[in-house]
Amino acid sequence: MFSLIASVFAGGNVQADDAWITFPGGSGVGMGWKVVLISGDEEYRSEECLPQLAKILSKRHGFACTVLFPIEPSTGLINPEVNNNIPGLEALKTADLMIIATRFRSLPDDQMKLIADYIESGRPVIGMRTATHAFKFPKGQTYSKYSWDNTDVTSYEQGFGRQVLGETWISHHGKHGSESTRGIFAKGQEKHPILKGIKDGAIWGPTDVYGVRLPLPGDSTPLVLGQIVEGMKVDDPAAKDARNEPMMPVAWTKTYQSQSGKPARVFTTTMGSATDLQNEGVRRMLVNSTLWCLHADDKIKDDLNVALVGEFTPSPFKFGGYVKGRKPADYAK
Repeated sequence: MFSLIASVFAGGNVQADDAWITFPGGSGVGMGWKVVLISGDEEYRSEECLPQLAKILSKRHGFACTVLFPIEPSTGLINPEVNNNIPGLEALKTADLMIIATRFRSLPDDQMKLIADYIESGRPVIGMRTATHAFKFPKGQTYSKYSWDNTDVTSYEQGFGRQVLGETWISHHGKHGSESTRGIFAKGQEKHPILKGIKDGAIWGPTDVYGVRLPLPGDSTPLVLGQIVEGMKVDDPAAKDARNEPMMPVAWTKTYQSQSGKPARVFTTTMGSATDLQNEGVRRMLVNSTLWCLHADDKIKDDLNVALVGEFTPSPFKFGGYVKGRKPADYAK
């Protein structure tokens, strides 16, 4: 098993029975960096979103990418409803960046240790959509402090979401499934590197705005505010009610002071379903934030290629909506 892991993580060919997929690095602004993307949510199709994001990072910009999935052990198939098994987390040992889009995962200690070790190593993190409530553990378990609902006010209150990303799960601020999100630049952040090449209002996604508590903690800096849109089309008008006064942040930066003593750059967006990734502004924000997290602000250019790679027709977000019978290799094509 170790030789298989080493081969695949080194960029070997993806086999039909592999529990993860890899995309090799190459020339480009991401050359030399390794990114691990962790999927695992029941609703927003992270198992479809993250392979496409990895393809863009790898094929357009030269990042070496490994995409991990929730796997049903008895079949080897992707099953987002299996919340306690994400094989391949050993890839985090040599990763330069972790991108996570999980929801309520309750991983066994040997798997969660690999995530916890990464978090506390001082390396950067990008959290997408449900990563604000990435983990769910009962009290008393080894890694219960990372749980989204950790109530210990003396240590890691509200877990990974609040402590690392800047917020845990709070609410649907927009109407789920009937009101979409338009991204409006936060005042004074128009020239932030993560927003380079994006026009104000060009970020849009069919997912609704999540509620957050204002102000966000620590040095969290909102970059994009979520304007609630009345319908599910990009040109629908903004909702005309108090929920847009003020608008909730849907993308922000912060730092996380790890146990290693190194402050890690963190980028969080409560957007990020597979259907959101069809929007160029969302894709550009994620590519730009990847470089920003790696302190490569100078490599962010207005014209970075963020075009989709291959055919991408994501499934609509809904519980039970994942494509059954898929193996990781099916998303490597």
